[in-house]
Amino acid sequence: MSTATAAVPDAAPRIKLSTSPYRGEADFAPLSRLTGGRPLDPVSIADVLRNAFVYPPHTIYPEVKVAVFGFDPERDLHAAPEYRFPFRSSPAPSSRPAEQAVDEDALLQTYHRLLCEAVTRSTAGMQAPWMLQSGGKDSSSLAIAVAEARPDTCCLTYLGGREEDEVASARAVARQLGLRHEALVCEPSRAYDRYLAMVPRMPLLSADFAMLSYADLTTEIAGAGGDGVIDGLGSDIYFGTPVDARRSALFRMARDLPVPARLFETSPVSRSFVACFVLATLGMDPFERYFPGSRFSDAEVDRLLGRPVAAQSRQRLRVFQEELAAANTIEARKRVTLAIVEAGAGFPKGQYTSSALGLRQAYPFCDAQLAEWVYREVPDTQLIDREGHNKPLVRKHIARRFGELPYVRAKGCFRFDLCGLAAERFEQVHAFAVEARDLMPGAARWLEEYRGRMGNKFFASKFYLLAVTLPWLLSRAGAPLREPDA
Repeated sequence: MSTATAAVPDAAPRIKLSTSPYRGEADFAPLSRLTGGRPLDPVSIADVLRNAFVYPPHTIYPEVKVAVFGFDPERDLHAAPEYRFPFRSSPAPSSRPAEQAVDEDALLQTYHRLLCEAVTRSTAGMQAPWMLQSGGKDSSSLAIAVAEARPDTCCLTYLGGREEDEVASARAVARQLGLRHEALVCEPSRAYDRYLAMVPRMPLLSADFAMLSYADLTTEIAGAGGDGVIDGLGSDIYFGTPVDARRSALFRMARDLPVPARLFETSPVSRSFVACFVLATLGMDPFERYFPGSRFSDAEVDRLLGRPVAAQSRQRLRVFQEELAAANTIEARKRVTLAIVEAGAGFPKGQYTSSALGLRQAYPFCDAQLAEWVYREVPDTQLIDREGHNKPLVRKHIARRFGELPYVRAKGCFRFDLCGLAAERFEQVHAFAVEARDLMPGAARWLEEYRGRMGNKFFASKFYLLAVTLPWLLSRAGAPLREPDA
């Protein structure tokens, strides 16, 4: 890997990619025109350090834009992008029926049929599909449809941490449905090696906190002869996402206040994840606190990049302001937020890793017929019930097959051992930082200053962002940074 200075190529071609799985499968082939030495966008690097993903429609390359969900692929996304969120919770569609006007059995039958059809359409052409089965509501409901529409599918569950060990529940669901099931236990070094191996073939950059989990999972699938990945992401934005009191209070704590860096370094704060997380929340933009994980502050980003660029990253929020203004509840704002996070981080972690390995990617819950039917034809109380529980329709779909199971009450996820990664690969990432000093001059010093604090997940999360970002940047040998706009 090298960061040798290179001349900025003349007249780089503008590229627009349609990457929303709600419109079909992403095609990254046009990026083959981007040869080595193409300029990188420092504001997009700041996006990744601040929020773990690049704000759409931007990408790590200035000349490449992505028409993700909410952006019209027919518009010029370089000059005047406009964002419109189709699944607003308010005003809801006037045609949505009342609870008493719908037969629940018929509703569940229609949901099951549409989900099975979505599985069939999205996996067409796959010879050996594998499904990522987290053990949560969406993946359990999806497994029921997969067992009917694609019984040749193998389920794979990832054990990334002790917080939510749902391997046993996921295995029981798969086996009762007659599906083969495998499990993969997170080993940080193995996952990181797999990520590094695919980095040169990854089309774009994102640093989602499940990126290394997906590198681990997709490599495992490819090694076992799989040719496609089924993922249960995509339904929250049209089913709705209630916000509990704890998370609501957290959002309200974000005050965009200047929080001195030295506060994070004092004892006992530096040893407490909760204390660091709360302090960081006080310094965050309220909207960006909706995004998951612990990330670098604006001041840290400017020091890492050796230039004042974090403010320009914040300015990218402007394109979403109209939709955010129309979202007059916390739940409504969370829908918009989820759509942005899914577009910039959620879907890319699967799309980029699968693309690097030549695998197909399927998101049945993004099927247009299924999504429109749920949004327009399902009563409000089957989306979020009167007690504030999400997806009662999905819960009942699972209960028809399995009864009430404990795992349905908690959200499953693909966690990753952040502190383990820092403990095992600190020196390697530090070496990357030294090599990338032309691109990120402050990274090595940050790592040296916080070397002794990596047992705190707050600092290990930031280490993770550098661990994912630095090798990707280095793999684009000789790529210069474009000068940010004034």
